[in-house]
Amino acid sequence: MTLINQFILLGSGTSQGVPVIGCDCVVCSSNNPKDNRTRTSAYIQVNGIHLVIDTGPDFRMQMLREGLSKVDAVLFTHEHQDHMAGLDDVRPMIFRSGKAMAIYGQSRVISRIKKAFHYAFETQPYPGAPRIDAFEVDESKPFTVEGIEIIPIPVDHGNLAILGYRIGDMAFLTDVNHIPPASMAKLIGIKTLFLDALHHKNHFSHFTLEQAVLKAKEIGAEKTYFIHMSHYMGTHQATMDSLDPGMELAYDGLKIDFNYSSKER
Repeated sequence: MTLINQFILLGSGTSQGVPVIGCDCVVCSSNNPKDNRTRTSAYIQVNGIHLVIDTGPDFRMQMLREGLSKVDAVLFTHEHQDHMAGLDDVRPMIFRSGKAMAIYGQSRVISRIKKAFHYAFETQPYPGAPRIDAFEVDESKPFTVEGIEIIPIPVDHGNLAILGYRIGDMAFLTDVNHIPPASMAKLIGIKTLFLDALHHKNHFSHFTLEQAVLKAKEIGAEKTYFIHMSHYMGTHQATMDSLDPGMELAYDGLKIDFNYSSKER
């Protein structure tokens, strides 16, 4: 059975966000709300389950902005601060549900989170501390969260091996500059792709927009949205005018429907 489910892009920006503190460039001073890019994160509602991909420093304000109040689990792509620093802000969801928050990531990522948020994992925690259950992801095979099948997509972020995720016919790949052949095979048949495109200058750990466009054409999704953008990308509208049909710059608050069925593949 195939159901229609919703994806909400909480943030579309890179580690400094846009506007950048102290910058008066054309993007940072733009009045277009689509040029305001908080740190990249996503919210996915599928079969009544509510998932988040990454909790950056802006996570609390992103949830408030979108009027969201429920999270069943968090999937982490990697351990950099702009993708995990807001984890403590899941506390209201934990307190309301009375359940520990489930988080998923590579072994290295879980270890880093346990160090950064040690108070959530202590045997006798402070009463106001969040309770978190951590699960290590085996990147070689799908796993399930509350009955939802999730396919980890190993990618390279410079010299760091990280994860993207596929859910149904949608895939989310942030902070990437190389997709191995085995991971490309896991993207066959996707209809919607979210793909890292930092800006136009070569970078050691991110696709440029031009590189991302070529990779998107190779993947062949019906629709590609570019994410994790810096202010060097240029304004939203000017960049949109340069893109091929079926490709767009994403923006904070973007909402799309996607299909989910664990029996599709």
